[in-house]
Amino acid sequence: MESLAGKTLFITGASRGIGKAIGLRAAADGANVVIASKTATEHPKLPGTIYSAADEIIAAGGQALAVQTDIRFEEQVRATVEAAVEQFGGIDILVNNASAISLTGTRDTEMKRYDLMNQVNARGAFLCSKLCLPHLENSPNPHILNISPPLNLESKWFAPHLAYTMAKFGMSLCVLGMAAELAPAGVAVNALWPRTTIATAAVRNLLGGEDMIRRSRKPSIMGDAAWQILTRCSRENTGLFHIDDDVLIAAGEKDLDRYAVDAGQELMPDFFI
Repeated sequence: MESLAGKTLFITGASRGIGKAIGLRAAADGANVVIASKTATEHPKLPGTIYSAADEIIAAGGQALAVQTDIRFEEQVRATVEAAVEQFGGIDILVNNASAISLTGTRDTEMKRYDLMNQVNARGAFLCSKLCLPHLENSPNPHILNISPPLNLESKWFAPHLAYTMAKFGMSLCVLGMAAELAPAGVAVNALWPRTTIATAAVRNLLGGEDMIRRSRKPSIMGDAAWQILTRCSRENTGLFHIDDDVLIAAGEKDLDRYAVDAGQELMPDFFI
């Protein structure tokens, strides 16, 4: 398979950043993109809404369905899944991208923040996978892709921000378990994580402002890497924890500098790498 033309992607957190980049790359093939995100009105620190993302998807060559969705709530996810199936006839690919982050230690992590991260990250990925699964099983090449890190139980990844790590690794545990569980049905379940920080609103607002942005790569690197994974045969490529530039290098990409926000800056490694 060399194209996502006509495929329907259900992407959480697709109103901006990595989720939108994955949608835009799929749209370039002529894919249908379901934008399942919370943001319906512009936020001063978080540019982009489900509607502006839909406009960009359509301009890129795809079809779009924007549905305001808080993936913490089962009834909202179920309604969005039903809307996607009604609009496009099915779901071929689920991208669990939505995420909440708080880089705080145990003493400083409020329980409402702990709950939010686990509800959005681990539980959200599980819930969306569960509800999309009946439709994915009807697709000829179904994929679930979680934007989550490779599993690593070294304490250095837990100590600085235990609650966040638990929540993100929950998404990765879904990959580990679901890949084996769903292999007989031919549903691929994989993870993708960036080698470096990615120039998103979260990096700008939470990790260091414009200096960090200059040391980051553009979201398009994740969009291109995701495309490589999602166009593979689902029965032959599952249970893998991918890193974005590894995927692209293996596919023959030689110019990774084009993804840098500022090619003259030293890149900042992302968490868990």
